[in-house]
Amino acid sequence: MTTEVTSHGAATPDEHMDPGKPHALKHITVIDFTRVLAGPTCTRMLADAGARIIKIERPGTGDDTRQMGPFASDGTSEYYRFANVGKESIALNLKNPDDLALAEGMIAKADVVVENFRPGVMAKLGLDPAKLVQEYPRLIVCSISGFGQYGPLHMQPAYDTVIQAISGIMDGTGTPDGGPTRVGTSISDILGGIFGYCGIVTALAARERTGKGTTVDVAMLDATFSTMEQGLMDALGVHVRPHRIGNRHPSMAPFDTFQCSDQLIAICVGNDHLFSILSTTLGKPELAKDARFATNVDRTGNQAELKSEMEKVLRTDTAEAWNQRLDDAGVPVSLVLNVDDAQKLEQIKVRGMVKDIGGFQVPGNPIKFGAYNSLGTTIPSPELNNCGDAIRAEFGNGASHR
Repeated sequence: MTTEVTSHGAATPDEHMDPGKPHALKHITVIDFTRVLAGPTCTRMLADAGARIIKIERPGTGDDTRQMGPFASDGTSEYYRFANVGKESIALNLKNPDDLALAEGMIAKADVVVENFRPGVMAKLGLDPAKLVQEYPRLIVCSISGFGQYGPLHMQPAYDTVIQAISGIMDGTGTPDGGPTRVGTSISDILGGIFGYCGIVTALAARERTGKGTTVDVAMLDATFSTMEQGLMDALGVHVRPHRIGNRHPSMAPFDTFQCSDQLIAICVGNDHLFSILSTTLGKPELAKDARFATNVDRTGNQAELKSEMEKVLRTDTAEAWNQRLDDAGVPVSLVLNVDDAQKLEQIKVRGMVKDIGGFQVPGNPIKFGAYNSLGTTIPSPELNNCGDAIRAEFGNGASHR
């Protein structure tokens, strides 16, 4: 594949689709004790970066998500498939001494261990993260849990909705006259996985310099809480209790969704120059001269009146028509799409954000490298124990447990 480089040094659009590029983490072996979503998201990201992921699952049933819908035409859980592409599976009963010894042998040869048991479970199995790092000084052990490895809530069980509720993100989502609303994806699980990945890659970079491994402690609560930037600016910065404001931005206007003749459109204006362009495009240049809307501070203080004035015009035509006009004028704008519509966008396609693996479609790799493989793994999610015999032969002996 011929590679062209822009004036900014970035690769051209199809560059990330080149499967011949080396993977950034090809030399890394990860022993994956995770299940459900937060931990598997982390190890899926490591698989996309080229790491070898050996997923340890319960004999008989495997990861809980194998039994969760929706189910594909072959009967496989899409929940499991999305979070576990690129991995090898071995079924181990960690209460069985032989299987536990095999797991210990795998850890001894690994670079990274990832687990998302409740705190203390790994220690009860004889695999305490701190002791593993003491025994294997180059090892990185990442623990992902709801509340972390210490603190008054650390032993409390947690699912994504529990974390959304306690973190403030649920209370901050929704309309002023409505109730707290769960974000429309398992955001706390996914953030836990992303921060786990960040912690592991940071630790790998440090190990290159120091030769030392480390434990990594990631809490879904910490991860979610840290992303609440607007609410925390109020609560920590100016000491005001934040409240739900719907789709609008708290400190910029117009920065909201607006009703057209048929559906909503998102319009985001971050400065006075853009507002002047918006006003002209709407056929209402006088809005930019109105004292209520002269500056961003004025517009934010009078956002309800501004929204009313804008919607009087926007309701005269369709969202598609206004989207085209405003986009042509250089105003940041978008239709409000269903994810089924979003996955059909040419932008999503050319960025490789939907890819075919094993005859099924899964999300692509969102991280694009110039020098390394950005396509990510092309290996399907594994059947339970699909590599069990080969892994046992590689790392030790023992009867197969299915």
